[in-house]
Amino acid sequence: MKNTRLLLTLPCAALLALLFAACSKQQPAAPAETAAAPGAGQSAVADDESQKDIVKVAAGSKAHTTLVTAVKAAELVDVLTNTGPFTVFAPTNEAFQKLPAGTVDNLLKPQNKDALADILQYHVAVAVFKPEMLKDGMTLNMANGGNVKIAIKDGKIILNGAATVLGTAPASNGIVHVIDGVLLPPSGK
Repeated sequence: MKNTRLLLTLPCAALLALLFAACSKQQPAAPAETAAAPGAGQSAVADDESQKDIVKVAAGSKAHTTLVTAVKAAELVDVLTNTGPFTVFAPTNEAFQKLPAGTVDNLLKPQNKDALADILQYHVAVAVFKPEMLKDGMTLNMANGGNVKIAIKDGKIILNGAATVLGTAPASNGIVHVIDGVLLPPSGK
C-alpha cells in the first residue's frame, strides 16, 4: 500500500513542479513600438491591426494635412483618439484655404491655441451621426458648446449653410464626415 501511494505521489509532484516552472517563466517584454511612454495619452499607443481612430483616419488623408496640423497645435490629438464616440466634420485643405489670408497661420500660433481649439471643437459632436441620421432642420450640439444646423438640399448634407458633406469614413471611435468649408462658431455660442 505504501509503495502504491509513493508511485502516485511522484508523478503528481513532478506535474506540480512542471506547472510551477511554467508559471514562473517571465513573459517577453512588449516591443518598444507598442508600449506607450509613461504619461502619454491614447494617441501614443501603436496599433496597426485595429480599425483606425479619427485622428489616424485624418492623418492618412492627403486632403487633411492642415486639419491634422491644427489638431496637433491645439493639443487635441489625445482627446480625439479616445473611445468617443465622436462625429467629426473634417474640413479639407481647400476648405482652410477659403479662409481669409493669414487666418490659419495666425490660429496656429501658440498664443491662439484656445481660439483654435474652440474652432476645432465646433467640428466635433460627442455621438455618432451617420449620414442617414442627419435630417433637415436638425441641430447638433458640438463639443465647444455651440450648435450646428443641418440642412438637406438636393440630397446633400449642408452645415450652417456654409459647408457640404463630401464623403464619410468610419473610425474605431466614431465617424468622419469630410466637408468643404470651415465652420466658425458664432461669437456668442
